[in-house]
Amino acid sequence: MSTDFAAILQQFRRVAIVGLSPNPGRPSHSVAAYLARHGYEITPVNPKESQILGRTCYPSLREVPPPLEIVDIFRDPAAIPAIVAEAIECGAKVIWMQLGLIHPAAAIEARDAGLEVVMDRCIRTEHARGLARHGSKEVNWTP
Repeated sequence: MSTDFAAILQQFRRVAIVGLSPNPGRPSHSVAAYLARHGYEITPVNPKESQILGRTCYPSLREVPPPLEIVDIFRDPAAIPAIVAEAIECGAKVIWMQLGLIHPAAAIEARDAGLEVVMDRCIRTEHARGLARHGSKEVNWTP
């Protein structure tokens, strides 16, 4: 089964980034800034911060105002099962585990609950590939 990244990135425009760092040198920060520049609504999730990238930061997914669409994870693999369980509870549509993050058991749980799952992929890279493939810099490119 192959995942249609373009369809996910077109259909869902709200991205809750779990583990978003306030440090501009961290990958989560640059990914969030990129997505915001391309028209995505970014919601930082980090219990240690009150604001990141000029947006209110929430301590957990439970605190994020609905609807919850994409949950982009930048956390240690050991934290993934709890994040996935919370995402399911909150009605998320997609679990996106960033490059280097793989958790098969959590992926099965999410899929069984009806969520799309992406593992070991960078959301920024997949978005940029879609733009390159379609020769467009438009936010709403089509596959």
